[in-house]
Amino acid sequence: MHNKTLYLADLEGMIPAETSSEDSAQIINAYIERWVRDAALMYEAERNVPKDLNIDKLVRDYRASLIRHTYEKILIEQLLDSTVTTKQLTDYYKDNEDQFKLGSDIARCRFIQLPKRAPDLARFEKLWKSDKVEDFQLMVAYCNDLAVAKLLDDSLWYGLPELQAQWPGNPGELSSVQPGKKITRRDENFIYYFQMGQVIREKESAPLSYVAEQIKKMILHQRKMKLFDETRENMYQDALKRNQVSVYQN
Repeated sequence: MHNKTLYLADLEGMIPAETSSEDSAQIINAYIERWVRDAALMYEAERNVPKDLNIDKLVRDYRASLIRHTYEKILIEQLLDSTVTTKQLTDYYKDNEDQFKLGSDIARCRFIQLPKRAPDLARFEKLWKSDKVEDFQLMVAYCNDLAVAKLLDDSLWYGLPELQAQWPGNPGELSSVQPGKKITRRDENFIYYFQMGQVIREKESAPLSYVAEQIKKMILHQRKMKLFDETRENMYQDALKRNQVSVYQN
């Protein structure tokens, strides 16, 4: 097709051992159909690319990019210190706190979604209203078995917009719930339970625990860039010492 030829030798190794003749024919036919379609696409591509397109340069640039990327991965695996201490996180946060303003409200809270027909709901309601530690553990066990959704670790921060998207009725209701207050709402199929904890509002600084993973990525990125720059400079200086660099000017 368009002066391109598919040879039988190109199909060698395609057919697994002990494949039936019928299955072998299907595999070969499917491959040939794909090959013809690819050949037709390549023909049109070659006819329509700009005449001044420097394919050889693109290939060289792409090859160089692949080699550089592979070598950078090797440098990271061998030389990059990936340990980020609590002090390093804290210091980075203090030095760059203005970078971590919240785009929306976040809260420490508890959220549970249960089916309306969940068994023993009266018992669950008592556990939900209780402030005893042992009752909370019993409630966690109940939710692990029956809850459609649950957020029970009130030491973590959650985005209020994401919770509001799951809340029935007025989507802005959760933002006005006072810390410590528990509310319950229902729709056709589910019962929703919510208890507000600490709230931090939009445009305030996010707490360190909320952005710790983001900061870790920033610190590691800076280390990578420094590692690449230092490696590049060391290689350049070494090449100069070995008289491997020559600069010619007209």
